[in-house]
Amino acid sequence: MMHPHTELRYIDDKIGFGVFATRLIPKGTITWALDDLDQILDPEVVEALEEDRKKPVLKYSYRNQDGKYILCWDNGRYVNHSFHANCIGTAYEIEIAVRDIHPGEQLTDDYGSLNVDEPFECFPEEGTERTRVMPGDLMQYADVWDAQALDAFHHYDEVEQPLAHLIRPEFQEKVQIAAKEHRLVDSIRLIYFDRNSRNEVK
Repeated sequence: MMHPHTELRYIDDKIGFGVFATRLIPKGTITWALDDLDQILDPEVVEALEEDRKKPVLKYSYRNQDGKYILCWDNGRYVNHSFHANCIGTAYEIEIAVRDIHPGEQLTDDYGSLNVDEPFECFPEEGTERTRVMPGDLMQYADVWDAQALDAFHHYDEVEQPLAHLIRPEFQEKVQIAAKEHRLVDSIRLIYFDRNSRNEVK
């Protein structure tokens, strides 16, 4: 579920839609949480879909560490990519704002953390040499993303958390450790989908 102080807006014909803040979302706020309305689809199910349904599933879903496709039920599927993302994923099935997100600003995450199936070219961005999102980005940039997430968790208890009730029970204590003790029990590496160790349906 997306943070309630967001809305879907049309950007342009190249980008399509994006998710924008309607109020200030301070650093340290959970901006998205996996919830019980999100669909979790086995690869075999997706592969068996007719093309008209498979295409949007592949476009709007991401893959978890088990290779399953996660299709968000709400506007979470429209969050766009940025190499300078203001939201960072974690091993706890939540994303957190790594800086203040101001009203009218677009919420973004780094698709490199989403276990993409194929490399894809991105719009150029200043301040980075990255031009493509790669399937192995999660392992390559995990230390950077972990550091950003931990820095954001320093502010977790200082800000309103309308999505905190959606944190899964098995992750609640670990989130509190990140917030209060300023350490991550788990790296985002844990959500990497290692295709080499699995039999993929093609």
